[in-house]
Amino acid sequence: MELKEIAFIHTGFTQKFGIPRQSGLVSDEIGYIVFTEEFRNPTFIDGITDYDYLWLLWGFSKNKPLEGGTVRPPRLGGEKHMGVFATRAPYRPNNIGLSSVKLIEVKQTEKDGPVLVVSGVDMLDGTPIYDIKPYIPYADAHPDARGGFTDSLSKGAQVKVEFPEELLAKLPENLRQSAIDVLSQDPRAGYDRGKNRDFRLAYHGYDLVFESENDSLIIKEVIKLL
Repeated sequence: MELKEIAFIHTGFTQKFGIPRQSGLVSDEIGYIVFTEEFRNPTFIDGITDYDYLWLLWGFSKNKPLEGGTVRPPRLGGEKHMGVFATRAPYRPNNIGLSSVKLIEVKQTEKDGPVLVVSGVDMLDGTPIYDIKPYIPYADAHPDARGGFTDSLSKGAQVKVEFPEELLAKLPENLRQSAIDVLSQDPRAGYDRGKNRDFRLAYHGYDLVFESENDSLIIKEVIKLL
């Protein structure tokens, strides 16, 4: 079976560090799905605006191949091994990702045809999209389901973010809250917590430089990239 890209998504994440670990965790994070020329005919998306959410099947385009049958989830400190099929780790036998995103609108553009504007993205800028399917609530939602090891993490996943006003003002206004939301998910791997050093998050053309102190992330600088 040969997969072909039907589209590519453009996001504010140019590096893997800091990308939300799951779709929907940062609801204001916007992505733009631009179809390849073969799939720009509007007939391919006829009826899509009748749905609020979409499933995206996409490719982990910057990953190393999986070695063996286990992975070490960063949220567990990077030391505990678990079976790859018991995790959502990005290193997989086939580098396929699955995300549920909210459909905001369909923009008609002269250059790229119909562009899907979606929110809640968790993908690197330029990620290839292999398929799009509508999210159907009665079949796809299971709110009472067990979540494995993530059940114990989700309760305390967010951290406090101290973002001085003068530094926050360096970001465009439409990015300020979503930047705080991304940082509150704590982009550091478990094995990096407690380390006394600076971290850099590449975000929408800016470097957000931060350190940790007493379980909080403290922004030290906002640097506009060229």
